[in-house]
Amino acid sequence: MTTRILLADDHALVRRGVRLILDSEPDLTVVAEAGDGAEAIALAHSERPDLAILDIAMPRLTGLQAARELSRQQPGLRILILTMYDNEQYFFEALKVGANGYVLKSVADRDLVEACRAAVRDEPFLYPGAINALIRTYLERSARGESLPARTITEREEEILKLVAEGHSSKEIARLLFISVKTVERHRANLLQKLGLRDRLELTRYAIRAGLIEA
Repeated sequence: MTTRILLADDHALVRRGVRLILDSEPDLTVVAEAGDGAEAIALAHSERPDLAILDIAMPRLTGLQAARELSRQQPGLRILILTMYDNEQYFFEALKVGANGYVLKSVADRDLVEACRAAVRDEPFLYPGAINALIRTYLERSARGESLPARTITEREEEILKLVAEGHSSKEIARLLFISVKTVERHRANLLQKLGLRDRLELTRYAIRAGLIEA
């Protein structure tokens, strides 16, 4: 399938260059261009793209403001921030507003296509400097004794998730973990709710992404 892309940047020359990179790929196509964040939101409503690529510094609404609004209005839309700013503050803000990745314009010809494909797979894309920033922040918080982010799921839920993804029935899981079938079913329901998933197939995909089982 071809990924339909909305591209937003207030410089027409930049849009033209980025579009050349994307349209040269058989699985990527730019279906709409916007010159500012407000126009990007309007076009996202009318064109319903799969992926929005947003510059940070734009008139009316910045890329970060547009990303925040688009994340609320269209939760299924994937978002990449494309910027000239190698800046930790912008990077962390981009993650906070729901972006799937942060790509520097200076290396867009190298990284952008890979970032688009990662976003479509619902995987994050971080350039090396951003990864260093994440590690540094983690270590600094730990050294100050600040609490680190809580686990999304409990250890018991992780055990059950792995067994479900491996194809075990609730009865088999209950026997393996020495708990009741009713308890297994409750944990399984909690997993679906916490992770926003619908069924066993989606649980299995999540387990693969989390490294609990191999594809």
